[in-house]
Amino acid sequence: MTDALVLVSVDGPIATLTLNRPDAGNTLNQALADALLDAAIRCDSDPAIRCVVLTGKGKLFCGGGDIASFAEAGDAVPAFLSRLAGTLHMAVSRLLRMAKPLLVVVNGPAAGAGLSLAIAGDVVIAAQSAHFIAAYGSVGLTPDGGMSWLLPRHVGLRRAQEIILTNRKVSAEEAAAIGMVTRTVPDDQLAAEVAKTARMLADGPTGAIAGARALLLESSHSSLEGHLERETRSIATAGGSAECREGVAAFLGRRKPDFSGEA
Repeated sequence: MTDALVLVSVDGPIATLTLNRPDAGNTLNQALADALLDAAIRCDSDPAIRCVVLTGKGKLFCGGGDIASFAEAGDAVPAFLSRLAGTLHMAVSRLLRMAKPLLVVVNGPAAGAGLSLAIAGDVVIAAQSAHFIAAYGSVGLTPDGGMSWLLPRHVGLRRAQEIILTNRKVSAEEAAAIGMVTRTVPDDQLAAEVAKTARMLADGPTGAIAGARALLLESSHSSLEGHLERETRSIATAGGSAECREGVAAFLGRRKPDFSGEA
């Protein structure tokens, strides 16, 4: 349906989720958060989907929370924000923990929770016209959407403190330089770059990618020895997979591996 708040398009093994409130800057209200959670669950649950792309429709990627809806909540805003953030967080958790890669395409400015969603990808490609701003402090709020967990991991605590506490605007060029995004491309090359990258990820060993994603998520709170044990168990499990058998056979046969349909 074209009036869906999150458009879900599936092309073979690639699912594209498009935030679809362009007239409101793709800002998050409860209905959009609900739709994003539904889309994330669908992608997580469908084994035919091997790569998920997240982007926004229109000029903005996502302008953060829908401030007008906050005002409408009146004295009930704490309960309103608890439900809205809680729903968004369930969606973010699904996207981060699903057994397939997430490619985020920042097609325009990202603010507040939009910045949180923008930096959640395994690969983040930003248009050169994009920029990023934490924005929470300007309306007297604290971060959500995982920003205070993700941003220090990407750019370090010192930079994250400045970006969140001062609300300064970060250009796409700077975002790439400090590790907030993977890379930037000229706006007119964004679609082609995304298509190429999504296909590369979808053609990859998604089982191994899922294992690597899980290890990376656990790395910040694991002891060295505990994490080494997780790596041992993970690589041993991967070694028994059809993906590994295909990868080894392709390497020895000096051919490109075909991971499609492999468990």
